Amino acid sequence: MILSAIDWSVVGVKAGQLVLSLSILVVLHELGHFIPAKLFKCRVEKFYLFFDPWFSVAKKKIGETIYGIGWLPLGGYVKISGMIDESMDKEQLKQPAQPWEFRSKPAWQRLIIMIGGVTVNLFLGFIIFAMVLFVWGEKTLPVKNLKYGIYADSLGKSIGLKDGDMVIGVDGKEVENFFDLSAEIILNEGKVLQIEREGRKLDLQLPEGTTRNLVQRKGELFFYPFYPTVVDSVSADAKFVKGQLESGDQIIGIAGKMVPSFAEFTQTKVQYKNQDVALKVVRNKVDTLDVTVHTTPEGGIGFFSKKASSFLDLPTKKYGFFASIPAGVHQGWKKLVMNVKNFKLIFTSKEVKASESLGSFISIGNMFDSNWDWERFWNMT
Repeated sequence: MILSAIDWSVVGVKAGQLVLSLSILVVLHELGHFIPAKLFKCRVEKFYLFFDPWFSVAKKKIGETIYGIGWLPLGGYVKISGMIDESMDKEQLKQPAQPWEFRSKPAWQRLIIMIGGVTVNLFLGFIIFAMVLFVWGEKTLPVKNLKYGIYADSLGKSIGLKDGDMVIGVDGKEVENFFDLSAEIILNEGKVLQIEREGRKLDLQLPEGTTRNLVQRKGELFFYPFYPTVVDSVSADAKFVKGQLESGDQIIGIAGKMVPSFAEFTQTKVQYKNQDVALKVVRNKVDTLDVTVHTTPEGGIGFFSKKASSFLDLPTKKYGFFASIPAGVHQGWKKLVMNVKNFKLIFTSKEVKASESLGSFISIGNMFDSNWDWERFWNMT
């Protein structure tokens, strides 16, 4: 019963993205060791994508190096003669040092070979960010563009937020981009939200445990941009029991509960999986009618909604090729600093526990999109 509820096509897409992302990172990281090793005339015995305990998926010897693919996707390695690495081959080190071995090279060459992998990864991050900015630009959601304010979920309401509020800052620091709010609260362990309610500016004290709650939510906030749920198109697989949805319909209620915002509708509909559920719909902005639909095992209704950009102004900053390079370095450095702060929280925060902050391969895989989205793929990589 549980297995039948799993959408294996989604699992396959996410797994494919994870494996491809890891493959790119591992191969380029190992090239960072391999290339200087060859330049300094070290013998490279193996170059492997993924680990190969007991057997390899594929391998081929070219020259003095065996190139292969292992079956255990936890990394990869290059085996350089005269160097203790992942293979832990200590027998070779009992013999006299040979000119082609790592241990016979000058210290500066050994250092370059050792740090080559992480250096490649660092610059790869900058390059990826630059190319993402060049191809897709930088999407922002200025707080001032939230013309409907925010929708606060149950956690948001419990700390005093109300639907329609405008969140404008954290700890006295004004935040211009809505997408930066989560990081500002988590990384600085924010204590006070600055909000605007009905034209008045207020300070909202965040209760103890807020940072921990956000970490457990993987950075997802307890408030969301408020905009309506409007049908863009209806899926051919939708199972209507009574009436049907049409493009342009606005859904304002589900199962007798009013859900004026898209975020609230999304959170509510997953409670009604694989069953008939009644929707309250506004058609042509004047007619109110009821539509009953049979939901999917995941709680899907069977339609595609209009995107946030249909209701809110989400400007995209475009970059030319040369302008994207310094912008990519800046964004990469910003992400690096954020990750260091995030890592530091595990050891210094009174609220954040390491066991709640770390994830498995499955956790990482679930962060990829259920559809193959190249922009999200490269940002995740």
